[in-house]
Amino acid sequence: MIHINICILDGFTLNPGDLSWSKLEQVGEVDIYDRTPEELVLERSVNAEIILTNKTRLSKETLESLPNLKYIGVLATGFDVVDIQAAVELGITVTNIPTYGTNSVAQMVFALVLEHCHHTQRHSEAVREGAWGRNPDWCFWNYPLIELADKTIGVVGFGRIGLQVTKIASAFGMRILAYDHNPRDIDLPGLQWAELSELMRKSDIVSLHCPLTSETEEMINSKKLSMMKDSAILINTSRGKLVNNKDLADALNAGVIAGAGLDVLDVEPPLDTNPLLSAKNCIITPHISWATKEARSRLLNMAVDNVTSFLVKNPQNVVRP
Repeated sequence: MIHINICILDGFTLNPGDLSWSKLEQVGEVDIYDRTPEELVLERSVNAEIILTNKTRLSKETLESLPNLKYIGVLATGFDVVDIQAAVELGITVTNIPTYGTNSVAQMVFALVLEHCHHTQRHSEAVREGAWGRNPDWCFWNYPLIELADKTIGVVGFGRIGLQVTKIASAFGMRILAYDHNPRDIDLPGLQWAELSELMRKSDIVSLHCPLTSETEEMINSKKLSMMKDSAILINTSRGKLVNNKDLADALNAGVIAGAGLDVLDVEPPLDTNPLLSAKNCIITPHISWATKEARSRLLNMAVDNVTSFLVKNPQNVVRP
């Protein structure tokens, strides 16, 4: 075994016990922490040459206090938890995991969409509460039921996940509008590129798949929401800060749009004061679109591959400012 010190600052969400760290433990001496509060980051990682982190932040000040650190592996696609500019200046390599969750996230998009279309949980609860048994007819529904065929989905951001969402939408018989800062030729029936304002106006479903940048932060605000159909729903499985939470809550409560399905919020875990927690027709799941066992297993294997590639001086999936 190579004598190299590896510190995992927050391993629990990736591996709550159903996966194995053994491949990484073959690479070096590994200290694994389920979670690391900010005040313990330096203490736990002071001897580390390699740090793996998911959501534990590594600021410029922290990096400057870790003279042994040579490599940071972000256990996610987004890497804003690390001060990348500072890492580059200090000669620290930073990598991420760009492709592990494509199928899982795209699947979650339609879990949220279909819940809005059929209200399966609410109807199941009504049955358990006796509503079907008391009903004079052989069936009943308490909420509108929606068919996806011939509806229009607007896909905002057209990377791997956006493309997979589009393929699933096509299988449902949906029309597809796509917006990206870099539109390109894609041979997919029914796909049309559109400007964002056109997409917002024409879509029955808007699904967000953008990275979080200074340009995309709060890109969905009261102005954009007012462009949408009052029957439309918004889906966000990407980054919570793409959406102005108050503006979305106001739009839902006022009936400006019909619903939202969110797997991410601007602050996670959410504050009790987040207005979306009490907004009408708003389904919120706890950032789980990435978390199927299959996706987490891929993530862990890719994280180990990133580490071993770095150790043989052929780093992969390197991120830069």
